[in-house]
Amino acid sequence: MRKVIERVLNLLAFLLTVGRPVTADEIRQTVAGYGSSGDEAFRRMFERDKDLLRRLGIPLRMEATDAWSVEYGYVVPPEEYRMEDPGLTDEERAALWLAARVVRVGGGPVVSSAVLKLGGARLGDDVEPIAADLGADAETLGALFQAVTERRIVEFDYRGRRRRVHPHGLGHRRGHWYLVGTEGGAPRTYRIDRTSGVVVGDEADAFEPDPEVNLERALRPQPWEAGAEPPVKARVRFDPEVAWWAARRLDDVTFSPGQPLEVELEVSNPDAFIGWVLTFGPRARLLSPPELVHRLVERVRGVA
Repeated sequence: MRKVIERVLNLLAFLLTVGRPVTADEIRQTVAGYGSSGDEAFRRMFERDKDLLRRLGIPLRMEATDAWSVEYGYVVPPEEYRMEDPGLTDEERAALWLAARVVRVGGGPVVSSAVLKLGGARLGDDVEPIAADLGADAETLGALFQAVTERRIVEFDYRGRRRRVHPHGLGHRRGHWYLVGTEGGAPRTYRIDRTSGVVVGDEADAFEPDPEVNLERALRPQPWEAGAEPPVKARVRFDPEVAWWAARRLDDVTFSPGQPLEVELEVSNPDAFIGWVLTFGPRARLLSPPELVHRLVERVRGVA
């Protein structure tokens, strides 16, 4: 993964500094990471790298290398790539720097060069993060990012069995990283810190994107997760007839056809959660905690 990142960054730096359209052959001879590869290997690497740049929103274009338009080359127009000065005040830059310092991914150090480019002032090298460790192992996230961007199949252990997944996207929600993809043709969401033995396939473009997979929808917070009350663990049992419907609504949950489904959920908004459970009628039973069961009973009786 590190070699891929280095090669793509080298390619982007070359395109931004050369100041003119450059052919694929010139890129091969000039940019570190391509020169030692054979013709077919270079073609595959270069196609993947171009696709990656475009997926990241970098405006890679093809333009004529001469006035006669005989030969075409690649260029990244600086005016389309360069970010406009956002006009931040000193207070806003300081706040942005502080936000960058208090967030870490996988316990790794903060990369502050982007903030410095915006004019941020260094508050001191001894400032330690005070909150918001975004979790997940950085190496695992890097491997999954490669799999998503290059459409490589991934395999990992998850909830007691080996999974083979077509990864479509990564997202962070409520302190956890999630991988969204398809398994056996069905959309699935996996919490990354619950995976192990992640292996990324060797073949790029190994699957076609599924239009039914929507990252934003898959990571949308549940109504009962956002509330002012301290979170409690609630256990619910769904009858076989509605287990499939409950599983579709929940993260990290699979069900066996014809079998009941029992899940434990974190609830911060009891009213929203009780309302959702009641939509299943007698096919769902809230098992615990007792205080939440009591509130549900009161709701049914019309007391609350």
